[in-house]
Amino acid sequence: MGWEQVHAPAFGGETIEADGGATVIRSALRTLGWWVRDYAYAVVWQVRAFVSRTDPHGFLSGDRSPVVVLPGVYETWRFLEPLIRRLHDDGHPVHVIDPLGRNDRTVPVAARLVADYLEATDLQDAVLLAHSKGGLVGKYVMSLSGSGDRIAGMLAVAAPFAGSRYAKLMLLPSLRIFIPNDPTILALTREAAVNPRIVSVYGRFDPHIPGGSRLDGAKNVQLDTGGHFRILAHPRVFAEAQLLADGGEA
Repeated sequence: MGWEQVHAPAFGGETIEADGGATVIRSALRTLGWWVRDYAYAVVWQVRAFVSRTDPHGFLSGDRSPVVVLPGVYETWRFLEPLIRRLHDDGHPVHVIDPLGRNDRTVPVAARLVADYLEATDLQDAVLLAHSKGGLVGKYVMSLSGSGDRIAGMLAVAAPFAGSRYAKLMLLPSLRIFIPNDPTILALTREAAVNPRIVSVYGRFDPHIPGGSRLDGAKNVQLDTGGHFRILAHPRVFAEAQLLADGGEA
């Protein structure tokens, strides 16, 4: 093959130009590195979440626009604690919805819990801070009459808006809901009217969502890195959260 330019699929689904296989190898190693660092980050924060004794009610103070946290499946709010602390330090009250727990219920049930919280606390112009499945829950709430009007916008990080083909390989019902042709996934796809109020941030490679998180009509921000969890710590994620919470254009 020599040094001729060809297009070849890279590890992780990218299409690249290969020069004698060297570029393919470099791309594969880079993606493998993203994968390893991503799961290392997830393990560290799962452990920190388990041992943390931080009281979420301490983040309720502040006189700026309220932020509501929506974690991913099998995550608690503590997984997003670095973002929560920075937004709270900026003067935003941050709300954690305890009944969500580890967010392992169906999207409609979880969305109802969020909607009930918004109504019970009478939040207005709230900004949703969502990771992974939390983005689906948030979009569902935004599409509900009444509750949706209380939400100014949502920052969704690595959200499976179109599902994930890997979900077909899962046995747990809480993970099979991400199959691309799941009725809830399809219904949310049709709810395009709320998309302009959503900022979707995602990496070049996501080990859980090979199809990516691009959402038509939303503000899409692709980071020049990979991962599903580690990108939560990316400076651009906080910048977008801050912009949205401060009332900037989504």
